[in-house]
Amino acid sequence: MSPEQVVLPYATWPSPISSIGVARSGLRLGFPTVLGEEVWWTEDRPAEGGRTTIAHRDAGGTHRELLPAPWSARTRVHEYGGRSYTVVPGGGVVFANLADQRLYLLLPGAEPRPITPRPGRESGLRYADMIVHDGQVWCVQERHHDGGISRSIVSVPLEGGDVPRERVSGSDFYAGLALSPGGEHLAYICWDHPRMPWNGTELRITRLTDGTSWTVGGGPCESVLAPQWRDDRHLYLISDRSGWWNLYQIGIDGTSRRALHPVEEEFAGPLWQLGGPPYQVLADGRIAVLHGRGDMRLGVLDPDSGVLTDLDVPYDGWDQVLASDGRVLAGIGYSATAPRSIVRVDPATGRAEELRRDVDELPGIAYLPLARTVEIESRSGRRVHAFVHPPSNPQARGDGAPPYVVFVHGGPTGRSTGALDLEKAFFTSRGIGVLDVNYSGSTGYGRAYRDRLRGQWGVVDVEDSVAAAEWLAAEGLADPERIAIRGGSAGGWTVMAACCASEAFAGGVSYYGVSALASFVATTHDFESRYIEWLVGPADPALYGSREPLGRVAGVSCPILLLQGLSDPVVPAAQSQAFADALAERGVPCTYLTFEGEAHGFRRAETRSAALATELAFYQQIFRR
Repeated sequence: MSPEQVVLPYATWPSPISSIGVARSGLRLGFPTVLGEEVWWTEDRPAEGGRTTIAHRDAGGTHRELLPAPWSARTRVHEYGGRSYTVVPGGGVVFANLADQRLYLLLPGAEPRPITPRPGRESGLRYADMIVHDGQVWCVQERHHDGGISRSIVSVPLEGGDVPRERVSGSDFYAGLALSPGGEHLAYICWDHPRMPWNGTELRITRLTDGTSWTVGGGPCESVLAPQWRDDRHLYLISDRSGWWNLYQIGIDGTSRRALHPVEEEFAGPLWQLGGPPYQVLADGRIAVLHGRGDMRLGVLDPDSGVLTDLDVPYDGWDQVLASDGRVLAGIGYSATAPRSIVRVDPATGRAEELRRDVDELPGIAYLPLARTVEIESRSGRRVHAFVHPPSNPQARGDGAPPYVVFVHGGPTGRSTGALDLEKAFFTSRGIGVLDVNYSGSTGYGRAYRDRLRGQWGVVDVEDSVAAAEWLAAEGLADPERIAIRGGSAGGWTVMAACCASEAFAGGVSYYGVSALASFVATTHDFESRYIEWLVGPADPALYGSREPLGRVAGVSCPILLLQGLSDPVVPAAQSQAFADALAERGVPCTYLTFEGEAHGFRRAETRSAALATELAFYQQIFRR
């Protein structure tokens, strides 16, 4: 220990990382596009109410914001959205505008011009997963009307003026549009309720001359993703038929399927958002891929020999979106000490150039926790993956074992990574450790690990989270009397359920968590409206009551903090309100904090800052000795 360190109570250490600094710093960089020396990407601006803009770096290295306020490039397809823009010939972009969900064409030096119809009084249209071909924007269209919600694949002329032309319909969901090199065929992924895209999808092809369609691969128990064309007769695709999302080649008629590099690693992640391909075909025929267990590495695969070579780049992991013009790559890289950054990579030399950081200014490295990967054994013998982020501060140290917070990611079909996260550093620099648990059901570790959650939501996620707390105490890493749990969305469900089922936690923090199943199914959005059937089972009052936090609230004895956006279409505010009311009836300490205008995932800097400061105050209170 450094002689400059002084002994101070945990959770009170002085830190240069402020709540407003964290809230304003995260730009949520996303969806890069690269054409030679030019790169485009999206940025969320917390200081501007969470507005999403499109940024551009030209061949001379100059950064420019293409979309000024009040424009916001964000699609609401599936509510989770995805890629909200595409680059068109001449350097312009087509983007989905958040306010009205219309597509707009923005050319250099001009104002945005709508190219899709104005929404009607009785229906609304949304667009995502856009590609440009032969003067047309091809995309997924989501129609909201009195009869419900339907989706199709449409094409929209760049000059606008026409009603979008429907090209494919009949399935509940579509994704991964890819036109063949000759423009004769359209490949895409589709699936129907009650499946989610990580349960089972189909790869279909439509011949555009006559509209004939056929299935090439996939099915109810096989998740296929991200088709791309090798030539006019063959495609690449991701499939988990081996138990892992691996890369395959397949003929246009569905024959001659072969694995390019069979390995127990993932080459893709869950399809929560549209328009993010995890691999790219290069001009020399090789394939740039993202692959790994947990954090993903960047490599180049020779599809003929099957040889995969990782590029020597200074990043420990990459987000699951990769862009290329055939010669240059662009992605979002990160490490434990480098924030998520837009990076341009030359696949021939491995040279990496950082173009834009998620965080402009970082505190000294001594204030940042260095994540350590661990495996935890649950009571039932399952091996569970996690990241440990110990307290770190060059000015202070504590006496005895520190307090810890078990972080539970959302999804629940999602995952945590070892990336630098100032939100975690906000706590660890103050003397509160963080354990990020990839509980059973998380992605990144194969289908069997993912399928552990089938029918067991509220059971195995809770057991794994409790096991994480018990492991921290058994290893002497944490004070067993000062371990809390926090999570958002599906993670909020696990927080509440864990506090109902166990006394391992000194307190729980839920961000917009699900507390009751029947009401959630009745009010949530279409994309997840049947998800509960897979996670828990068909609607059954007895089953739902035995699993949901609201039905088990009598088991809660620790303080709870609930944070909720009042405009949340995914987990409506009534979910948090009902749990808060039930706790109040039982005299359990509960703080319920709501935010006007916030939806699912807080975007405004003032909201994020207030939530983080409140969460810290909550921990300081329950960890006080």
